[in-house]
Amino acid sequence: MGIFSNFFKKEKTNLHAANLSVLEVDIHSHFIPGIDDGAQTMDDSLKLLKEFQNLGYKKVITTPHIMSDFYKNTPEIILDGLEKVRKAMADEGLSIKLEAAAEYYLDLEFEKLIDEQNLLSFGDNHVLFELPFVAPSPNMNSAIFKMQTSGYKPVLAHVERYSYWHFKFDKFYELKEKGLLFQMNINSLSGHYSLETKKTAERLIDENLIDFIGSDCHNLNHVGLTKRCLHEKYLHKILESDKLLNKSL
Repeated sequence: MGIFSNFFKKEKTNLHAANLSVLEVDIHSHFIPGIDDGAQTMDDSLKLLKEFQNLGYKKVITTPHIMSDFYKNTPEIILDGLEKVRKAMADEGLSIKLEAAAEYYLDLEFEKLIDEQNLLSFGDNHVLFELPFVAPSPNMNSAIFKMQTSGYKPVLAHVERYSYWHFKFDKFYELKEKGLLFQMNINSLSGHYSLETKKTAERLIDENLIDFIGSDCHNLNHVGLTKRCLHEKYLHKILESDKLLNKSL
């Protein structure tokens, strides 16, 4: 086993670092300070944005959590925080652009927000939402339908991380048939979340099901993981596939 292990390590090391600048835009992060489990201070936000500028990104669309029972953010809270970060970025001389949307938790309150047409979207009316990690939301199908009939384009966050679908791969095709767009976390390719998450991410890439890749970056540790992933074969594969929509935003 040792010989084979060394061989695979060598193969991985020999891959040059992937060039994230081809993406141009990151669509999933938590960079507005003090409003969720991401950046806690303005200094945190600026350090993270500097790292993303150095990685080659031209723009970040940051997406704070909105969860009715935990992170009770509103468009007003998020957009006010955005303006404060933009001012600090200007003072710091950062050239990377910053926009904001949200990562919505799919609960019953989320459906009310859809009814009120009060969602923070990005790009061509795209809305990023996430599901519980224990089991799918019982109202998932109705919420997706509501978003679509209200003119939104739903994007499922970190699609590879929902373990209840790891061995039910047909579910991903079923969701695609409903018109859902899929976002994958770069760091899933590191095995950080789990080996099954990594395998699922790789299969989703193999089957051309991913529309956006994002960092889901909360802190500098996540930046370190992203830098490790630059040498992952499957990150190279998806960046070279020309299937991603990031740079259209």
